[in-house]
Amino acid sequence: MTLSLYDLLVAPFEGFAFMRVALAACLALALSSAPLGVLLLLRRMALDGNVLSFAVMPGAALGFVYAGHSLAAMSIGGFASGAGVATLTGMARRGRQDAGLVVFYLVALALGVTLVAYFGSNSDVLRVLFGTVLAIDATALLQIATVSSITLLAIAVFYRAMMVEAFDPVFLRLSGGHGWRVLFMLLLLLNLTVSFQAFGTLLAIGPVLLPAAIARCWTNRPGPMMALAVLTGLVASYAGLLLSYHRNLPSGPAIVMVAGLLYGASLLLTAGLAALKPTRRRGEET
Repeated sequence: MTLSLYDLLVAPFEGFAFMRVALAACLALALSSAPLGVLLLLRRMALDGNVLSFAVMPGAALGFVYAGHSLAAMSIGGFASGAGVATLTGMARRGRQDAGLVVFYLVALALGVTLVAYFGSNSDVLRVLFGTVLAIDATALLQIATVSSITLLAIAVFYRAMMVEAFDPVFLRLSGGHGWRVLFMLLLLLNLTVSFQAFGTLLAIGPVLLPAAIARCWTNRPGPMMALAVLTGLVASYAGLLLSYHRNLPSGPAIVMVAGLLYGASLLLTAGLAALKPTRRRGEET
């Protein structure tokens, strides 16, 4: 039976409240995570972001051990362990020990999985690793919306300082600007903590980095890059939820896969356009 466009694109969200809540949560995450992803790429800190996404795991696992599937306990624990690992990664960065960053996130991931597996079940491990976008409730949605609003407000107010710190941190420090890196890392950690609820430890960094990577294929200007990253994050969230609904796929991985396909298409298109430009010039000269 052939489905109409309405059945394909609108009906799942009209008919099911959990789909609407999941869409609202993913859109809120896209609005705040994508601009942070752009700043992360501009700072060349993609590995640091990956480390922080895994760093949430041990604290969230301890929160699970203490209070079960309590949103507050897992969020507080995840934020605390993420802050601790962020401090260690900062020390490793100053010592230029990139291998230390890999050690941090491997140990954090192994510790978190061990705790959840020992005190919980295999389904709990899968939930912690991959998240449950479609299981987000009103409380989790409120938490995500709050973090998204705080992040957008902070970026809007401190946009200039964050950009200067990304391109020329030495100049900003000599000019008397301090603490911007700490603010940025706190915002990133907050977003990874709430993203953990939807995408799990392994995929929490996806909504942060993938839209930013897609946008960077098309432009090098920070403002348009942020806008394009948000747009692609919104598109990937919407399309991924539809794909998961119609094909009975896990929602978090579906959203990340769509974003990955958009990134691959962007790479091919921009490479093709770049290859065509010299050919056109030669044709104009002849």
